[in-house]
Amino acid sequence: MVMSAVAEFFTFPEVVNEKAARVVAGAVVLLAVTAIWSASPWVALVMAIGFALRTASGPRFSPLGRLAARGIAPRLGPAVLVPGAPKRFAQGVGLAFASTATVLGFLGLTTAAAAVLGVLAVFATLESVFGFCAGCYAFGWLIRLGVVPEEVCVACNDIQGRLAAQRAAQAVNA
Repeated sequence: MVMSAVAEFFTFPEVVNEKAARVVAGAVVLLAVTAIWSASPWVALVMAIGFALRTASGPRFSPLGRLAARGIAPRLGPAVLVPGAPKRFAQGVGLAFASTATVLGFLGLTTAAAAVLGVLAVFATLESVFGFCAGCYAFGWLIRLGVVPEEVCVACNDIQGRLAAQRAAQAVNA
């Protein structure tokens, strides 16, 4: 019972709206630039907490994720569905960068913190502006190298087929 509640808490969506992910990435760019400009480890800490929430369970507990997924992305047109697992990995990478910048900032190493945040801002800009998710790209390589099981790749590669099967199952159960 407790294990199922914990597992439910850490459930990440199997598919993600690419438009929402790009909105989140745009906000990450703004937060990273703000953290660099202000030299405030507190802004980096807020970023790290947001990444932690999104890594754990997608947009469910992240105010930024919820705003992007439910408020902004639907106004940008039809959803563009992409696999969730690579996006979760990318959020985890963002968490590592934001956490590192936070620790460096609180240690007074503001130049090092700014450098880490600068790298994060560059990759978030690539995601937001050009739709290139470096974390997703790295995730694909981890699958090719056998670090991530191929079953994840199969599940990620057939989003439309899986969604069609889900709709068919729902129609039968209705």
